[in-house]
Order: sequence, then C-alpha cells, then structure tokens
Amino acid sequence: MSVEYLLKKINLDIPPLGLYDAPEHTDFGETEMPPQGKHSCFFSFYKKWLKGRTLKLSHAKYGCGGCGTWMFGETTRSRQEYIEFLADDEGLKANHELMNEWLDQLSPNKPVHGFLFIGPLRAEHYQYLKTVTFFVTPDQLSVLMIAAQYYQKPGGAEPVQAPFGSGCQQMLTHFNDESGPKAIIGATDMAMRKYLPKDLLAFTVNVPMYEQLGRIGEDSFLNKPFLKDLKKARGGSL
Repeated sequence: MSVEYLLKKINLDIPPLGLYDAPEHTDFGETEMPPQGKHSCFFSFYKKWLKGRTLKLSHAKYGCGGCGTWMFGETTRSRQEYIEFLADDEGLKANHELMNEWLDQLSPNKPVHGFLFIGPLRAEHYQYLKTVTFFVTPDQLSVLMIAAQYYQKPGGAEPVQAPFGSGCQQMLTHFNDESGPKAIIGATDMAMRKYLPKDLLAFTVNVPMYEQLGRIGEDSFLNKPFLKDLKKARGGSL
C-alpha cells in the first residue's frame, strides 16, 4: 500500500515515519538506541530520521520516563509522584483529581515483541507496522484531514482526533484497541516541540487509515478546485 500519490499532491517531501513493534534483531538498517539511564526525548532523533536512520527502543532503553510508561508499560515513578509531576511541576491539569482521572482512562502500550522501531517506512516489515506519522504544515494538514474523512460514513467514530498527551502517546498509545481507521493530530506536546521546526505538526495514522489514504486517487478532491486554489494562493505549492 502506498500513499505516494497523496504526498506528491500536497508537496510533502519529509519522508513518512513508521513505528514498528518487531523482534529485536529485525533488520531496519542503521539503528541507534537512546543511552541507558539518561533522559532523552525520542523526538530529538528527528534530524537523524531525515537521514534515514531508525531509533530502536526497549524496556531497558526508552529515553525518558514518559516514553517508558506509555510505550512500554514501565513503572518509572509512583502514581502520586507522577500526578504531582504532571499537575504541579508541569501544570498540565487544574488539580490532582483531574490528572488522576486522566491517568485512569488511558492504558499503556505493551509491545508484543519487546522492541519498538521508529524510522523510515520499510515494505518488507509491513507486518510489524503499527502507525505512520507525517510531519506537515497547516496547509498540508488541512488536506490530510479531508483525506482521513474521504471514505468515512457519518455517525461512526470520529476518524481524526487531537487528544491530550505526550508526543509519544499521540504516536502509539492513543491508538490502543482501535481496529478501525484512525488518525491523530500530534506533536502538540510543548515538551517535545523544540525538536521540530516550528511550522510542523504530526499527523499519525494507524494501518487501516494508512491503507485508506493509499486508495485515494486522481478522481478525488486532490484534483478539484479547492486544492488547486490553495496551491495557487501559496505560489503553486503547499
């Protein structure tokens, strides 16, 4: 399944990012792991992703406590310490009660193979693919929003969401137990924004949504007046 046509139409030259749950020794080319015992946000790997490298994460080496908690189900601090850190130190909720309720409604990811790989898309490892992330400008995001709705019937689950959470949660944890097509607008976590260019957000999709995007062709909105007018307003390219 390919989304090359869609990406060409929106002039997206940043390669999509695949997140894989795969066995430890799966060949993803040149890989790198975060240092053990040292805080490291995996979005700091952004420039290396652009060079075609892959980040490898495990229960032992996950970079930061939030990633360890939400991507691997590791206990990195007590429940009360976590509430105090998020609500008091970071001020992300109005009080402890709200933060406690938020923690209750979201379950951590539990990798099947014990390792997560984040890097360029690789067709040979499609069976391990969990999500695909596109780093996009607001104009490109507007087109992907339409693309995510293109095959959706009214009355069902909303296919695009923008949930509260860390950048890594928005790339995987918020997709847990979702079997239908789903997309998340991400990279809205201030803690990781400094690693991305200021005009980019993330648009992450699960495999069913990725396959739907790959089906959108020439007879769609991609060749209709709205997109043509937008490109014209931007000097010919998004």
